Amino acid sequence: MRKLIFGILFTFLIFFLAAPVKAEIIAGASAPLTHQSFINDKDIELMKEKQLMIVIESVLNRYSSPLAEESEAFVKACIKYQIDCFLLPSIAGLESTFGKFIWPNSYNPFGWDRGYMMFDNWAQGIDTVAKGLKKGYLNRGATTVDTIGPIYSESPTWAVRVNYFVNQFNKEEEKMALLSDQFPVKL
Repeated sequence: MRKLIFGILFTFLIFFLAAPVKAEIIAGASAPLTHQSFINDKDIELMKEKQLMIVIESVLNRYSSPLAEESEAFVKACIKYQIDCFLLPSIAGLESTFGKFIWPNSYNPFGWDRGYMMFDNWAQGIDTVAKGLKKGYLNRGATTVDTIGPIYSESPTWAVRVNYFVNQFNKEEEKMALLSDQFPVKL
């Protein structure tokens, strides 16, 4: 009995009479921040551009395209001329199997000027055709592949075939988005 009373008294002392320990919580006191962790609009745009470059490069590599290293030129041109970033590589997919079948050293994978126009390098060809699409098509109301098709090519199936490649790029972008959701980067 004595042990029972001692046990109850000991429990009472520990749980009810022990003074609670209070810790002061001062924001930032234990580890002051020396670097602000925020993302500004410019950083977001750069991340989007990089993602577009990765998508374009991935699809072009799948087709063993000599244009695979030009993903930055495609993205710069699409931003500069405000066109769909997958339009130009998709046209190149149809017109030249992504730059594999062109006039030697023409750097014209788009069939621009019936394929006879010569450029000094891929980037010049990409920029020139993007500018031409903007001025000669988009600014004149042809804003979709379906409305560009009859002007760009005599083939009635041109738009359907270009859209096939646009869809390849869209699927790759969706796949990349799913992967980034599974493995999020902490910023």
